[in-house]
Amino acid sequence: MTSPEFTSNRDNYCYRHPGRQSFVLCQRCLRTICPECQTQAAVGVICPECLKNERKNRTPAQKRAARRWGRGSILAPATGRPVVTYAIMAVTAFVWLLTLIPDFGSSVRTALMFFAPYLYPNLNGGIFEPWRLVTAALVHSDGIWHVGLNMLSLWVIGRTLEPMLGRWRFLTLYVLGAIGGSVAVACIAPGTPTVGASGAVFALFGALLIIGRHMGANVTGILVILGLNLVMGFLIPGVAWQAHIGGAVVGALVALIYTRTRRREQRKWQILWIAALVIVLGALVAYVPPLVLLG
Repeated sequence: MTSPEFTSNRDNYCYRHPGRQSFVLCQRCLRTICPECQTQAAVGVICPECLKNERKNRTPAQKRAARRWGRGSILAPATGRPVVTYAIMAVTAFVWLLTLIPDFGSSVRTALMFFAPYLYPNLNGGIFEPWRLVTAALVHSDGIWHVGLNMLSLWVIGRTLEPMLGRWRFLTLYVLGAIGGSVAVACIAPGTPTVGASGAVFALFGALLIIGRHMGANVTGILVILGLNLVMGFLIPGVAWQAHIGGAVVGALVALIYTRTRRREQRKWQILWIAALVIVLGALVAYVPPLVLLG
């Protein structure tokens, strides 16, 4: 229901369609616009005229980014539901709840956590459990802050990054980030058992930094957040800063591969470069930690 005062006020009608009543204002010019005239912006909606002026005033870097990320590109503007992000959050939360069960929970954490000696049968009584490179990202410490902060970061970044990359590429980025974090721990501190999705989450930060820079966006905010989180990893006792660095580096490399092989006809090269990165990570974890452990 609307009051007579509202219906009689012409400012409460779309300026482009005077016969259409609306409650929505353009966030640029503050004129009323109907649903047909609304274009979603970073905050609120804008009208067609303001959208036209915004495109006209784009910087050369923004215009280049629009051409790069235009038709024929594998990477696209963020659309669609981040299904993989929600699925990872759900699985991680479920595993965390399992670890809270008395007696049973400790065995789940022990079975999934990362511990470098389990990768080398010759050094650990024949035990070989390579899946720990990934499954460590599913288990966290008992307190809710560890899993809560990681899942909050995943939720914030994943909603933007997954629709942009596509589900399989986003999942590949997350898994390789988790592996990269574990490999860094194995190479720098092989005697340290670790749990948590920090390596995978930092991979998302690293990827967002590279992709944002490639698109011509202002990445200062991302740099500040990434830097603060890295510094906190050194200052807070018990935090595996090695996983943070490893995940961030791997995430940046994966994003660099994505941006350099963004066209559909380059998909074969994208797969080959990702495979090469996996081989490098495998070689690092196969040769470096044993030297450290034996040294």
